[in-house]
Amino acid sequence: MLFNSQIMKKIFYFLFLLTIFSSCASKKDIIYFQPDAASLEESYAINAPKLQPGDILAISVTADDVKATLPFNQVSSYQGVGGGVQSTSPFIPTYVIGTKGTIDFPLLGEVALAGKTRAQAVEYLKNEVSKYIVNPGVSIEIRNFRITVLGEVKTPGTYPITNDRITILEALGIAGDLTINGIRKNILVIREQNGIKKEYRVDLTQRSALNSPVYYLAQNDVIYVEPNGAKIQSSKYTQNTTVFVSIAGVIISVISVLTR
Repeated sequence: MLFNSQIMKKIFYFLFLLTIFSSCASKKDIIYFQPDAASLEESYAINAPKLQPGDILAISVTADDVKATLPFNQVSSYQGVGGGVQSTSPFIPTYVIGTKGTIDFPLLGEVALAGKTRAQAVEYLKNEVSKYIVNPGVSIEIRNFRITVLGEVKTPGTYPITNDRITILEALGIAGDLTINGIRKNILVIREQNGIKKEYRVDLTQRSALNSPVYYLAQNDVIYVEPNGAKIQSSKYTQNTTVFVSIAGVIISVISVLTR
């Protein structure tokens, strides 16, 4: 009986250690933006996403003289219920930045926009259009702005973004935040610039992450959250391991009955 009791204690001890080591996590590995010596800087002006070949731009031109904008804005008419033209409905024409970094814009011809931020592109087009229209307004929307979040987040996937000013924190929030098994100290961001893919690493446990060049995301950025050791270890468990644990539970129950 003593021998059986010692075996039972060892099994309990083994299972206890297995539970402790598989579940323990340091507070420093979990908490975001822990105090450090980093000074926070406004980096959007420097790191704002740049337009690039392949971007789809919805561009509209406005002015007090609506007729003067017609060459820049296509217009369509739709039929009303009674068969007559009920109203004139303008729609925003779209342009794709070509491999040369330009779009073919009405009256202006080839306009180079790649490498400019959206705000810079708006100002540039406004100056060019002002040669034809008095005090014009220009609006640009990036129609294919999307980001992809993969790995240890609640809802990984590709998300369309309506606002080009999005941070890595907002992107992770859209994906439901990191799971408890996600490594917060080594977030990977993959960005394509001028046809070349670059990798950036972000440590979300440090305030310095707010100064990262990828804190503000660009179109088509990919964010990957690595799993921690506990998650990787748990993925190694097989059905045989489950069976082993079940058998161990039966053995413990039998031993506990015999040692009464």
